[in-house]
Amino acid sequence: MLKKLTEQINHHKKMKNTISTIPGYHLNEYLVVLTPHEELRQKIMHLKKEFSEKYEAKVSMGLKPHLAILRFSQLEMMEERIINRLHSIAMGFPPFKIELNGYGSFPSHTIYVQVATKIPVQLLQKQLKGFQRLLKPDNDHKPHFMEEPHIAIARKLLPWQYEKGWLEYQHRHFSGKFIADGMLLLKRKEGEKKYQAIQRFEFENLPVNTRQGELFF
Repeated sequence: MLKKLTEQINHHKKMKNTISTIPGYHLNEYLVVLTPHEELRQKIMHLKKEFSEKYEAKVSMGLKPHLAILRFSQLEMMEERIINRLHSIAMGFPPFKIELNGYGSFPSHTIYVQVATKIPVQLLQKQLKGFQRLLKPDNDHKPHFMEEPHIAIARKLLPWQYEKGWLEYQHRHFSGKFIADGMLLLKRKEGEKKYQAIQRFEFENLPVNTRQGELFF
């Protein structure tokens, strides 16, 4: 019985490894994000560097400050269909203002800039949830919608880094705003660290008939 079970596990691993080498069948990790304008990005990046130096925290410099709204994993072969759906949603969604105000935290590992205007972000997420079946290869890889919109200053902190950092930052002031006029799709291969930009989708606020005309003709 044990021998048979071991053989089945090994066979499953072998099949998984074989499938992952077939073009289109390897798994990618994706992010859908909103990006502030350059001046605000630089302001937030300065905060990240300041925190890193003061509390000896590693900061990812490969990814510019962003507001993540969705994270998911999917097979490469599904990417074009996902891009088409994101394009369709963006065509009908209006640009909106995002206001940032103060700091928040996820105990005991993350400190971030708070998003004060959550409703338009949540409305966009609601649109994305309409096709979430397309955002998972199986039930073990469910899409994750960020329930608390934020822009991270420091993540994966050690307990002492979080405690000292939050003791300071919970009393500090920060404000900023930007117009979200599009969303950006990023991806990286499973196991890699660096994301690459795939496509930006402009928010055009077009009526349904116009959007359908652009999509099908």
